[in-house]
Amino acid sequence: MNRRMTSLLAKLAMVFLATNLASSATPLATVPFAASRGGDRVMVPVNLNGSNGLSFMLDTGFSMTMIHPSLAEPLRLRRAGEITIQGIAGEEQAPTYEGAIFNIGGVKYQPRRVATLSSDSNRRRRRDGILGSGVFRQFVVELDFKRREMILHAPTNFTYTGTGEVLPLRFRRSSTTPLITGVINRTNGTSIRGEFEIDTGCDSGVCLGHEFIEANHLLDHSGTQAAEKFGVGGGTQTRSGHLPQVQLGAIKIEKPETDFFIESSPVDSGLAGHIGIGVLKHYKVIFDYSRKQMILGMPGP
Repeated sequence: MNRRMTSLLAKLAMVFLATNLASSATPLATVPFAASRGGDRVMVPVNLNGSNGLSFMLDTGFSMTMIHPSLAEPLRLRRAGEITIQGIAGEEQAPTYEGAIFNIGGVKYQPRRVATLSSDSNRRRRRDGILGSGVFRQFVVELDFKRREMILHAPTNFTYTGTGEVLPLRFRRSSTTPLITGVINRTNGTSIRGEFEIDTGCDSGVCLGHEFIEANHLLDHSGTQAAEKFGVGGGTQTRSGHLPQVQLGAIKIEKPETDFFIESSPVDSGLAGHIGIGVLKHYKVIFDYSRKQMILGMPGP
């Protein structure tokens, strides 16, 4: 082998090594999570202002990090105003607070403000709060549902080079919830394209808004059952069933569980609905807001 070829191979090896080092950069934290209610909630253990043993739901659908109202006083948070939280059945005013410092697997997360919902005081306490979009803006968040681990990466040194479907995300100015283009493939060979929010706080596979359902004649009452969804603002009537197939990029999801909203919508006008945890939990999911992309990969062994 001549010297020129040897030099070229050496350079290629260096590039290969650098690429793999970049893609395998040491994560900031690996945090085991609990998957409640059959795997439809990602519950992350946190330390908040020195208080251990707290459990927060990871939710891309919330613009703010929320805490249970009973925690604000003992954690000595400072009242800092009020915001309006929009939900599936209405809206609610939420007091905001400053001074919350989270420790997530040894990593510090300090949102400018957190909020509380007064209505949570009247419900059985199933969680201590919600980790909202701020976590996804600060970190690249990887969810390994098979191992039940959340891995946090620094956006600056994260590079993805593995197999999987890389899906572009976009964000509306009025919302911090990521949007993705999806396709509903019907049994008659026709397809419907729509914009969906990616909502890890949604326990269904797919939720469809009433406006989108009516415009595309998607509800077959014979194949669905009456149900009700609850969230901010109260409850709303739905029917539960299945779509034939939903496609995200090249990935085809067969017969995902679907909630059809008989009234109102889980999303703003013009959007189709949500892609929820019922779909996402079958994949290894990486949220990279810094590059406006979500990656769906098959779970490892």
